[in-house]
Amino acid sequence: MSKEEILSKVKEAFISVLEHDNFQLADETTADDVDGWESVTHMMIISEVEKSFGIKFKLMDLMNMNNVGDLIRTIESEL
Repeated sequence: MSKEEILSKVKEAFISVLEHDNFQLADETTADDVDGWESVTHMMIISEVEKSFGIKFKLMDLMNMNNVGDLIRTIESEL
């Protein structure tokens, strides 16, 4: 799966949880850049991403994610 395909599925997860698509996702995107991406919705997004890709993140991976690029690299390593 290409990085673009992963990013597309990740964006779908964000839209599903946040119920809007008024944002752009790039490697450097953080919660500060996306309206509604807070601590509670963060866990919902992670859960939705895990479901979409059929993976389960390790706690250490979650703790080391600082932006969307880190999320994508972690998904790539799990696929």
